Amino acid sequence: MNSPSNQLFDAYFTQPAMRAIFSDRGRVQGMLDFEAALARAEARVGVIPDTAVGSIEAACRAEHFDFAALAQAITVAGNSAIPLVKALGKRVASESSEAERYVHLGATSQDVMDSGLVLQLRAAIQLLESDLQQLGDALARQAEQYAETPMVGRTWLQHATPVTLGMKLAGMLGAITRHRQRLLELKPRLLCLQFGGASGSLAALGDQAWPVSEALAEELKLTLPDQPWHTQRDRLVEFASLLGMLAGSLGKLGRDLSLLMQTEAGEVFEPAAPGKGGSSTMPHKRNPVSAAVLIGAATRAPGLVSTMLSAMPQEHERSLGLWHAEWECLPELCCLVSGALQQALLVVPGLEVHAQRMAENLELTQGLVLAEAVSIALAQRIGRDAAHHLLEQCCRDAVAQGTHLREVLGANSEVTAQLSAAELDQLLDPALYLGQARRWVERALHEHQNFCQ
Repeated sequence: MNSPSNQLFDAYFTQPAMRAIFSDRGRVQGMLDFEAALARAEARVGVIPDTAVGSIEAACRAEHFDFAALAQAITVAGNSAIPLVKALGKRVASESSEAERYVHLGATSQDVMDSGLVLQLRAAIQLLESDLQQLGDALARQAEQYAETPMVGRTWLQHATPVTLGMKLAGMLGAITRHRQRLLELKPRLLCLQFGGASGSLAALGDQAWPVSEALAEELKLTLPDQPWHTQRDRLVEFASLLGMLAGSLGKLGRDLSLLMQTEAGEVFEPAAPGKGGSSTMPHKRNPVSAAVLIGAATRAPGLVSTMLSAMPQEHERSLGLWHAEWECLPELCCLVSGALQQALLVVPGLEVHAQRMAENLELTQGLVLAEAVSIALAQRIGRDAAHHLLEQCCRDAVAQGTHLREVLGANSEVTAQLSAAELDQLLDPALYLGQARRWVERALHEHQNFCQ
């Protein structure tokens, strides 16, 4: 169970269903599922009698165990499997002393913990896949709706050339589709059995080691790796890295949204809700509270991914300390990302778009954001360098005079000798300088739809 100190923030930063997967109950049940499956597998190949399985399976229920007592025992044992297996053995023995002899036969503590973790990760991935599909669908709808809604493009936080809101959202959709592809690709590598016994050789099971391994993988519906991976942690680190990238992409969404919500921009807002984003002292405030979670997760995730990477050079056949560093790290990453996804799903479907404000902001620099368009048109007639210098001077004049660039251009004989009034009007229309924005939206939608099929 979560400690009281965590409960205040869990609802904000974490999806409850994900926290349940990585709760004490979830962790213990994952290990017990391994023990029950091990008994079934060993009975299937004749290592233990069929009569022992029922008693072991009946005892493998998390509600039968005292988590507080297990937690205290871990401080002495050094991992969670040792006291759990002891407690399991006692519970089985209370029903059948014969069955107790076959509990945990041939396995080691890390087999129990790693395979139990993989079972948790499988459940976590199912949640992530569902949420990512929903987010992709929401982004696709919004990108299509605003595919031709012009807005200021911003580079180095300054006004650049026009883009569209749909183009910005399509960029996010493309990232989500790639993350979904990565998740699909890594699942066969990640969702695999850990079973090697004391030092990875499974010597305790003799000639039956491989048949038991095959049966155990089938029982747990996990792939059977080429060898145990007790100190080869690339599978877990690959998943952690993907979670870090996903957090970063969601952080990008939160960062851009928070900037667009700034008073000075006021172009796109999180959907309104009673009490959402208020201030304790300023009644007028509407803070980007969902964006804060996206940015917060993106800020915390790299440290957790770094810990997973740092824990890779594990010693020999069982690690001291480095393995231990993973235990809370990967679950916390899953919880952080799930919380960020929940906030993104609250925001994206209900984005409040102020197209009029976007149009007004496009005019803040009085035509300067379209200087490139005029410069390129002129370059075809007087050369690139000359055109660039001419437009640069016109832009400086427009700023100095506080007038629209169109007026300065229309009064410049060098410009009007090359471009008509109609051509200048067209070149300074933001809606006509959107380049491939529509195509980028269509391509992102196509990739999303193909992945979903």
